[in-house]
Amino acid sequence: MLHPSYSDLMKVVNADVEPGETKVVNSRYSIVMATAKRARQIVDGDEPLVDNDEAKPLSIAVEELNQGKIKIIADDELEEFENDIKQQAAEKAEEIMQQRAEAKAAAEAEQEVAEAAPAKKTRKSKAAAEEEQEADADEE
Repeated sequence: MLHPSYSDLMKVVNADVEPGETKVVNSRYSIVMATAKRARQIVDGDEPLVDNDEAKPLSIAVEELNQGKIKIIADDELEEFENDIKQQAAEKAEEIMQQRAEAKAAAEAEQEVAEAAPAKKTRKSKAAAEEEQEADADEE
């Protein structure tokens, strides 16, 4: 027998649903699918969100669901959630591209300054060389 029971898990999952709204979970099948998906994530390397002495990923997933550590998202909420994540990713990518462009512009400006600086030294060196030649000519 599963502990906690399916009905207990459905109460936990649907606890945040306001009266009159569609419940997130209406069947045992939804509970089974959600816990199986989370168990696969744990098997694939995700860290468990609860301390559980049992090493079985499914038992850990059931306990996470029972404690409210994971949330089952309804299909309509999932689409909205995915769109929010995509928008956040696009904004972050835009920010990173802006930072890279600024860094590239700063690096190019520094390179131009560095390239211009030796040219000044070369001119001074030529002037110094001309003075040396004049000094040598005067000595002769």
